[in-house]
Amino acid sequence: MKLTYLYHPVAALDDGVTFFRDELGWEEAWRESDDTVAFWLPDRSAQVMVARTDEPAGPMYLVESVTAWIEAHPAVPIVVPRYGIPGGSVAGFEGAGGNAFYVFDMPDAQ
Repeated sequence: MKLTYLYHPVAALDDGVTFFRDELGWEEAWRESDDTVAFWLPDRSAQVMVARTDEPAGPMYLVESVTAWIEAHPAVPIVVPRYGIPGGSVAGFEGAGGNAFYVFDMPDAQ
């Protein structure tokens, strides 16, 4: 598992973009449609993904296969069922203390 994104949902994308770009001065890494923008952390070790959704905030870890990860961790509660993303899939889970985290794969992007 590799920490890749910190998922940060917002009600209004423009407000999120203004905060991370203008207030914090972070560099935009990429955009997808009109609902997701990612920003590099200053050390470029990961990105903050700002998105217009109601899914819970949390870290996102890159894994080889979401399906294999779910099969290997059957006791971890799923809070966001697996769904497709460009190049792969993602699913959300409940971790310690009820905090959400995500695993995603990108086999089609390799």
